[in-house]
Amino acid sequence: MAEIIVVANEDEAGEIYAQAVMKLLEKKPNAVLGLATGSSPLKAYEHLAQHVHDKHLDMSQVRGFALDEYVGLEPTHPQSYRSTITRTVVEPLGMNPDLVHVPNGAAETLAHAGADYDRMIEESGGVDIQILGIGADGHIGFNEPGSSLASGTRIKTLTQQTRSDNARFFDDDLDQVPRHAITQGIGTILRAKHLILLAFGDNKAEAIAHSIEGGVSSFWPASALQLHSHATVIVDEAAASKLHNLNYYRWAYENKPEWQEI
Repeated sequence: MAEIIVVANEDEAGEIYAQAVMKLLEKKPNAVLGLATGSSPLKAYEHLAQHVHDKHLDMSQVRGFALDEYVGLEPTHPQSYRSTITRTVVEPLGMNPDLVHVPNGAAETLAHAGADYDRMIEESGGVDIQILGIGADGHIGFNEPGSSLASGTRIKTLTQQTRSDNARFFDDDLDQVPRHAITQGIGTILRAKHLILLAFGDNKAEAIAHSIEGGVSSFWPASALQLHSHATVIVDEAAASKLHNLNYYRWAYENKPEWQEI
C-alpha cells in the first residue's frame, strides 16, 4: 500500500518532496528525476529550488525525464511541456538542459518516439523519484481512463474533459488545445524507483479515494500505484476527504520510525 501523508497545504507537501530529493542527491549527485507539469508540482519545485540555492548545490549532473508532451506543438511554444519544464524546473534548479528530456511530439517521429523514450530512460538507469499529479478522472500523465496498466510511452487521444481542463493554459480557447499527446505509459511510470503523487482540492477527492482504496483498474489509472513497492501519496485535507481509512493513515504517518524516510 502507498504511504498516505495528509498535509495542511501545498507548501507543506512541496517541502516533503524537496526533502526526499535532497536526501537522494546527497547519495547520488547524478540522480534521475521524473518531472511533471501542471499546477500540483509547482510548490514542490519551488521548495526544491530554494534548498538547492541555499546549499549552493551543483545540479549539473542531475538528469530529468518529463512525463509527457503535446503532439504537434513546437518545443518553443510557450505551452509546450518542453518550455514549461524549462521555466519551472531546469532554470530554477540550474540543471543542464541537455540532460533533461521530453517526449518527442513531432509528427514525423511519432511511430517510434515512444519506444525511443523508454529506451532512453532505461539507458539512464531508470527514474529515481517520479513526481505525479492526478486528474479528476484519475489519470496520471496523459494516461486517460481505460489505459493499459502495462503500457509504455505512446500516443494518447485526450478526452474532452482533459482538453477543457487545460484550455486555461491556451487563453481559454479549446480550439488551441491539442487533441493528442505522447505520454509515458503506466508501465513506464511504475518502473520508477519511488513515486510521489500530489493532490490538492475537493475536485481530486473522488479520484484519490478510488485510486487508493478502490480496486486496481485501468478506469482509474492512478490505482496502479497500489502495485508499486514504494509509492507516496501526499494530499491536503480536501483531497483526502473521501478516504474511509483516513484516521489510520494519519496514525501510521505520525507513528512511523524516526529512521524511516518517505
